[in-house]
Amino acid sequence: MSTVTTTYKVSGMTCGHCEGAVTEEISRIEGVSSVKAVAASGEVTVTSAADLDDAAVREAVDEAGYELVGRA
Repeated sequence: MSTVTTTYKVSGMTCGHCEGAVTEEISRIEGVSSVKAVAASGEVTVTSAADLDDAAVREAVDEAGYELVGRA
């Protein structure tokens, strides 16, 4: 099974709690197998079964209380 890895830029993350909130919300998107959020760089790397809809990722990041800047 092939996977797609996409890195997004997210603004507003400052700590481990932020990373956890973003990870938790993005992990709920169907097809997502792993999420690695790094507050220091503002990058979130998502591995999924298929290319994700940016709108779904934006909604998840918004739900966590942060802003999706775009793909890195």
